[in-house]
Amino acid sequence: MKVLVKEKIADTGVDLLRSRFDVDLGLDMSDEEFRAKLPEYDAILIRSATKMTPELIDLATNMKVIGRAGTGVDNVDIPAATRRGIIVANAPESNSVAAAEHTLALALALFRNVPQAHSSLVAGRWDRSKFKGAELYGKTLGVIGFGRIGQLVAKRAQSFDMEVIAYDKFVSAERFRELGVEGCEELTDLLGRADLVTLHTPKTPETIGLIDAEAIAAMKDGARVVNCARGELVVLDDLVAGLESGKLAGAALDVFPGEPFTDHPIFQRGDVVVTPHLGASTAEAQDRAGVVTAEQVTEALTGGVVTNAVNIAAVRPEQMEALAPFVPLCEKLGRLAQGLGQGSVDRVAVEFRGKLAAYDTRLLGIAVLVGILSGNTETPVNLVNAPQMAEERGIELIETKDTGSEDFTELVTVRLGSGDEEVEVAGTGVGPKNEPYLVSAWGESFYLPFAEHITVFRYADQPGMIGRVGTAFGEEGVNIVSAAVGAEHGGGGDAVMALTTDAAVRPDALQTILGLDGFSLGRSVDL
Repeated sequence: MKVLVKEKIADTGVDLLRSRFDVDLGLDMSDEEFRAKLPEYDAILIRSATKMTPELIDLATNMKVIGRAGTGVDNVDIPAATRRGIIVANAPESNSVAAAEHTLALALALFRNVPQAHSSLVAGRWDRSKFKGAELYGKTLGVIGFGRIGQLVAKRAQSFDMEVIAYDKFVSAERFRELGVEGCEELTDLLGRADLVTLHTPKTPETIGLIDAEAIAAMKDGARVVNCARGELVVLDDLVAGLESGKLAGAALDVFPGEPFTDHPIFQRGDVVVTPHLGASTAEAQDRAGVVTAEQVTEALTGGVVTNAVNIAAVRPEQMEALAPFVPLCEKLGRLAQGLGQGSVDRVAVEFRGKLAAYDTRLLGIAVLVGILSGNTETPVNLVNAPQMAEERGIELIETKDTGSEDFTELVTVRLGSGDEEVEVAGTGVGPKNEPYLVSAWGESFYLPFAEHITVFRYADQPGMIGRVGTAFGEEGVNIVSAAVGAEHGGGGDAVMALTTDAAVRPDALQTILGLDGFSLGRSVDL
């Protein structure tokens, strides 16, 4: 088999590949030569410069695996690769230690004015009294996002005798206790107590602009902020305002919106430390990424287990033909259950009834975890890494099976627990393609095809309630595509209404409906 190493990786990784395959180094390949020779290769290793577009993937007629030596896979068209049956594998944990260490390096530089003092001294000034700093010892560190990197930062901060508190609604209380960290139920609690706030969340619609004027106002006076995660998490203009007012004592940034990024008032401030996205830039992290990716490519080409695959092509259980149609259903049920709950997750129970119970359903249980965690982890979650991500967060998955099912040939029920609270949803597959349908939520049964946008209300079972929702959605310019109602026989009690729409429902619109008489609960979830 032939492997193309298109970009620079560790020599150890190249040697590993050469021990098993015919390897070409294509670092100096022209675009024309690359396109012409691409059909020859069974595998390709890239970093961030090479863009594996649908066009190039179509040209790679012999390709079996694309290896990305790094965390992100934004430069690979995953759907195009999946349609072709090409495994896409990366090295998601290769830079975790580097990112955690850089976070602490920036914190120390910020607290001790290291770059400012360096610049002063090399300019010929001995300004010793000007740069009196502060200690990490005894301070409270607030970690926002407590995945792999956040946990590594916490462990290192504890060695400085810092008190560590953290906020992550997808980490269980037990996991916080295991690591000696206090979990905060609300972000505002963390912001009001932390001397140093550090960010380790993914970029999602919910986290963009997380640190804005409102968040800064909720912070402890004299707090400092470090961001080595995503540039879009911090509103830079609000950060500058917080520094100018004296609310914040300083900030350290490694990431920025729209990189490269060099023109902003933030760079003119003496109380700010900046680096040009160096979080993963260590020799060890780069070498680790190359070796790990070479190992993944080797496994893919020799029929082994590709543990870092980011697409379903990497999961090849014997019963895939029967289970594959239910993967989308299980992901949607997991995401819906999470969206209908209070936000945090401790435990997940999945019940398979009917024909599905005769199969090894572990893949489907993992698909539920993918739905629950999607958009809420530092690295993209998939069918391979979801169990590890859940374990890191202390989320327990329990599966049960029963071949009996009165109403459906196959039925999947997901119960998501947080403390004493539990949310239950259930679904089935309909028709020859097993299209996903929702058949119950919040304890009531109905029959509704899944769609990208779904909203569920609990309300008093009385006339006119569906019309009120329709009117409110109409005023918002949101069209109801389908709707279903589940209610107790005889009426007079509570009912549950589920609707799919052609656009997302704004939180303000949801609150307007919940302000109407008779509506007690409502959630809108984008799947």
